[in-house]
Amino acid sequence: MRVLLVEDDDHVAGAVSAILARHGFTVVHARNGEEALRALLPDPEVESDPFGVVLLDLGLPDQDGYEVCGKIRKRTSTPVIMVTARSDVRSRIHGLNLGADDYVVKPYDTGELIARIHAVMRRPPAVGGGAPTESDLHLGPLHIDLATRQVSVHGRDVSLTRKEFDLLALLAQRPGVVFRREQIISEVWRTNWEGTARTLEVHVASLRSKLALPALVETVRGVGYRLVAPAA
Repeated sequence: MRVLLVEDDDHVAGAVSAILARHGFTVVHARNGEEALRALLPDPEVESDPFGVVLLDLGLPDQDGYEVCGKIRKRTSTPVIMVTARSDVRSRIHGLNLGADDYVVKPYDTGELIARIHAVMRRPPAVGGGAPTESDLHLGPLHIDLATRQVSVHGRDVSLTRKEFDLLALLAQRPGVVFRREQIISEVWRTNWEGTARTLEVHVASLRSKLALPALVETVRGVGYRLVAPAA
């Protein structure tokens, strides 16, 4: 699988590329945002496999990494993992709102990086086919179309990342039922790696913000989360 590594520090990029290569990845290195965006543009004269994931450093010399992430998401659905020293929750939520699938906080363990790459690549496929009554979920003002992966609140379309949608769809199919954190991580991230728990918390916070229904996803302390169907 090809990985686009967006990193301005050649020393860091070399070390990360060597580690990824040992795990079977082919790395393409972009030193700034402009190089990254060019690399993601398909060249009809060059046959190459699409990128499986983008590792995006936020501290780039030519553009802010958040801006680059937004541009990437407009061009491709390739998973994006932000690599950042900004560890506060607000910064992470901002990145997820722009379309990032996950983040890794510097300094990070290389095993963590590999685990997160595999996690975003194990996303469950979209639910396809089926009659509208089987794929449509109506919970008060919230409408979820499992077939098209579209979400709206009070008729207003809400743009969600893949993981945000998968998380919402999982909870919404059994409203009121408490899902253990381990179960959510297993079904949405396809991993049992404990480090994903923090990612789950950030995705829940992002969902609450985007849907403007803060009470929709209820935290059950010490257990997990459940969806509380809102009033129409």
